[in-house]
Amino acid sequence: MLQYLVRRIGIGLLTLLLITFIIYGLIRSMPGSPLTQELARLDPSKVMSEEDFQRVQKLYGLDKPWYQAYGVWVANLVQGDLGRSFSRKRPVADLIFERMGPTLLLSITSLLLTYLLSIPMGLYATARSGSSDERVLSTILYMLYSFPSFVAALFLQLFFAVQLGWLPLFGMTGDNYEEMSAAGKAYDLFLHSVMPVTCYTYGSLAYYSRFIRANMQEVIRQDYIRTARAKGLGPVPVLLHHAFRNTLIPLVTLVGLTLPSLLSGSVIIEQIFTWPGMGRLFFESIRERDYPTIMGLTLMFSVLTLAGQLLADILYAVVDPRVRLESK
Repeated sequence: MLQYLVRRIGIGLLTLLLITFIIYGLIRSMPGSPLTQELARLDPSKVMSEEDFQRVQKLYGLDKPWYQAYGVWVANLVQGDLGRSFSRKRPVADLIFERMGPTLLLSITSLLLTYLLSIPMGLYATARSGSSDERVLSTILYMLYSFPSFVAALFLQLFFAVQLGWLPLFGMTGDNYEEMSAAGKAYDLFLHSVMPVTCYTYGSLAYYSRFIRANMQEVIRQDYIRTARAKGLGPVPVLLHHAFRNTLIPLVTLVGLTLPSLLSGSVIIEQIFTWPGMGRLFFESIRERDYPTIMGLTLMFSVLTLAGQLLADILYAVVDPRVRLESK
């Protein structure tokens, strides 16, 4: 086990170096410059002299070739410094920590709803396999899985916010949020999060429900299921105590694979609803050519992806004793 973890961590570090090296080269090759973006934001009519331009280039570390600047970034990273945002003039670590909460609010709520709804829906689709209501449910789930989230977001805004006026159009809180009571703040936050959480959830709900149904259909064909039925067990005990228990093995590993999405957020959804999360920060950083923030977010997303894959392998070994990590 320990040897496996050491090997995976070593491979993960090399992968991180390769990913960040490629991303750093790509963002430094993008058209535009942080300086021109800053000037356009502050005073589009201002013209910077060549001397001032070179001085600011050196101040931001843009006077070096990108591969040398990458070496400086790695050296600072080893010391625990993610750099300072060009556009916001704040440490990147502080920005990431600040935006983490709003994204976690959406993603964790969505994940809980997904598991709470998809498991009974998958069990129901398996129990009613071949019936008309199961075919209707499968068709609806397939349509939900195929429906683009940004289109759903626009439809929700148009119907529930513009036409009916039941929900806020965008944002995380209302204008008078600070003046509300604790219960009022919770209710205001709930209203603002309904549409983003819905857009986060419906695609995952459709995928997980179909995933559970497909695995259950495979499991119920096994010999031990036929043996349980031959012993006189009813359909419900067979599904819950035998079939579903073995379906949990691949389902549990999905928990590890969803770890990156918990913090990365959705760029499109957060941008449409102007939700102040990680996805929106990433979009704004690319638009503003904010290299330190882009690299800090890229590093975090990459670490979470690699950690999620490792966690999925470990969970698979825990729930299935037939798997031995040393053999991988």
